[in-house]
Amino acid sequence: MNTITTTNFNFPNQKSVYHGKVREVYNINNELLVMVATDRLSAFDVVMPKGIPYKGQILNQIATKFMELTQDIVPNWLIATPDPNVAIGHLCEPFKVEMVIRGYLSGHAAREYAIGKRSLCGVSMPEGLKENDKLPNPIITPTTKADNGEHDEDISREDILAKGILSEEDYLTLEKYTRALFQRGTEIAASRGLILVDTKYEFGKTKDGKIVLIDEIHTPDSSRYFYADGYQERQNNGEEQKQLSKEFVRRWLIENGFQGKQGQSIPNMTDEYIQTVSDRYIELFENIIGEKFIKADISDINNRIEKNVFNYLSKK
Repeated sequence: MNTITTTNFNFPNQKSVYHGKVREVYNINNELLVMVATDRLSAFDVVMPKGIPYKGQILNQIATKFMELTQDIVPNWLIATPDPNVAIGHLCEPFKVEMVIRGYLSGHAAREYAIGKRSLCGVSMPEGLKENDKLPNPIITPTTKADNGEHDEDISREDILAKGILSEEDYLTLEKYTRALFQRGTEIAASRGLILVDTKYEFGKTKDGKIVLIDEIHTPDSSRYFYADGYQERQNNGEEQKQLSKEFVRRWLIENGFQGKQGQSIPNMTDEYIQTVSDRYIELFENIIGEKFIKADISDINNRIEKNVFNYLSKK
């Protein structure tokens, strides 16, 4: 399976490179960022040993599409996409917080609720909810943005301000943008027969002090989607929701004894299982974007990316 799991490019005027869980970010002359979406798969803040074919292309193309669809309500960092796996944008200073917003009791929130917690990140959750029930109103439950190898941690708005992680003015702007983006994402998902269950957004500041949306948006790695058709019937019958997100990978890992905890071993992902994960990512792309996914040539993916980025930067 031909995938891109690591890069070691040396672009013109390159100052540094940051290797994230999934993306690799190249600093060009302290002005531009070249963000390469790899095929790495991360779950429970752990990178799996094998890549998923076309995953990077899918994440990059969904994210850039949603940047275009939301730029009228929130400014973003994006300038160009010279390659299916690459986005190029303005250099920004990222905020050390990820803005998580939830419209339903799912995933991490549901796991916390199941052990009796009725408050998440300082936000109250009502009694009497079942997993995947719609919340009365969307709630914002931020997390710290962890450094390599560390886990993101839930954090309340009050702690963010008390610790000086963000100024109150900046935090209020992030909350406003988060709600506006989630509303737009919810509307787009509904038009495709999907429910946007929860998602996370990351923001940064440009050199001139403008707050912009950065990184991914409304991808299967950052978001959870349910199929709208049959949602209520499945809830009424106590059945699992039919969903398009990375949650199915997390469930598979949990069933195979892995939750990213110390001493646990990552279960072996066979080529057959990896192909099913790739197929699920393609399925989500086609459902949420409403277009057929066109597979890029991956016969020499590293060389393709390097050539396309070099061509773009040489014209700058």
